[in-house]
Amino acid sequence: MPKTAERLHVFSESVIRGTTRMSDQYGAINLSQGFPDFDPPEEMLAALERATRGPFHQYAVTWGAPRFRRALATKIAKFTGLDVDPERHLVVTCGSTEAMAVAMMTACNPGDKVIVFSPFYENYAADAILSGAIPIYVALQPPTFNFDPDELARAFAEKPKAIVLCNPSNPTGKVFTRDELLIILRLAEEHDCFVITDEPYEHIVYAPHVHTYFASLPGAFERTITCNSLSKTYSITGWRIGYMHAAPQVIAQARKVHDFLTIGAAAPLQEAAVAGLELPDSYYEGITALYTAKRELFLGYLRASGLPYSEPQGAYYVMVDIGALGFDTDTEASEWFIRHVGVAGVAGSSFFREPVNNFMRFHYAKRDATLHAAGERLAALKSGR
Repeated sequence: MPKTAERLHVFSESVIRGTTRMSDQYGAINLSQGFPDFDPPEEMLAALERATRGPFHQYAVTWGAPRFRRALATKIAKFTGLDVDPERHLVVTCGSTEAMAVAMMTACNPGDKVIVFSPFYENYAADAILSGAIPIYVALQPPTFNFDPDELARAFAEKPKAIVLCNPSNPTGKVFTRDELLIILRLAEEHDCFVITDEPYEHIVYAPHVHTYFASLPGAFERTITCNSLSKTYSITGWRIGYMHAAPQVIAQARKVHDFLTIGAAAPLQEAAVAGLELPDSYYEGITALYTAKRELFLGYLRASGLPYSEPQGAYYVMVDIGALGFDTDTEASEWFIRHVGVAGVAGSSFFREPVNNFMRFHYAKRDATLHAAGERLAALKSGR
C-alpha cells in the first residue's frame, strides 16, 4: 500500500474534537469545544425559514452571494472605519477555518516561514505545514500572555512571509493592545511581511479592554489579510460562514484558492445570515453584556474551586492552572475531569509549542443553567481531588 503524505505525520487530529468525543462518551458537560448551547437571534432563524423556500438551493457566486457581500461590507466598514468594496475586498468562505487555510496558501510559498504566537489555536500550525510553510513560534508568557518584543524581533529576523495574529485570542482570552499591535506592524513593515489576523471574537471584549482591528492601523491594510467568521458573534458555529477581507490584489489570488478548495459557502445560509449583519448596534452591545455576565458567573465558580486562572480580556475561554492537582500531564487531568468531575476541558499542552502541562482551557458560551451545573461540579474540587 502506498504511504500517505509525510507532512500529515507532523501533527495529530484535533485534540479539541477528541475531547468532545470523550465528553459525549461519559456524559460530561462539554466546556471544551467552543460552541454555544443557545439559539441564534430570532431574526436569523426567521430568515433561514424564508431562505429554505426561496431560490437559494444552487451554487451562489463562488466568492460569495452578492447580497451577503454587500451587507458584510457595510458591517465591516461600520466597525473598522475602512472603505470596503464588496466586489474587490471580500471572499466568503466555509468558516474562518477555511479562510485561514486560504490566507496561508495565498500568502506563502513552500519553504516560507510563518510566525505563530504560542499558545495558539491548533489549526494555525497545521495550516502552515499543509501550505508547505515552516512555523516559527514566539511565546506568550502566562499569566498575562504578553509577548517579549525582543523575542518577536528575533523571529522577524528569520525573514518570515507572514505572522498569524488571533485577536481576541483563542485560547488565552488575551486582547492585544494598540501599542502591541503597532510593534507587530512596525516589524512587519520592516521585513515586508503579511499579517494574517483571525478575529471571530471581535465583539466579545470585556471593559476596559478594547478591540483594535489590525487592518485599521495606519498603513496596515495593504499587508493585512483579515480572516473572520459569523460563528461566534451570532451563535451559528454550524452554519460555517466566514470570510477574508484584504486588498484587491490579495483577494484576486485568494479567490482562486477558495474556488478549488470548496467552490463556495452554502447559499441559503448566506441569504439567512444577512439578517444578522443588518441587526442594530444594540445587538452587539447585548453580546458584550451577555458574555460579560457569563464570564463573571463562571469565574465565580473557579474562585470557589480554588483553581488559579488567567482572567479573560476577550473571547469566551479561560486558561485554568491545574498544576496543584498533582497530575503528571494535563492530558491525564483532562481525562480525569471528564470521568470523575463530569466537566470537559481541553488539555492546554495542545495549544503550546513549549513543554507546558499545567493548563486546561474551558469555555463559558453556555446557558446559565449549564454553567451553574458545571460550576457546582468544579467548585466541589475545593475539598480536594
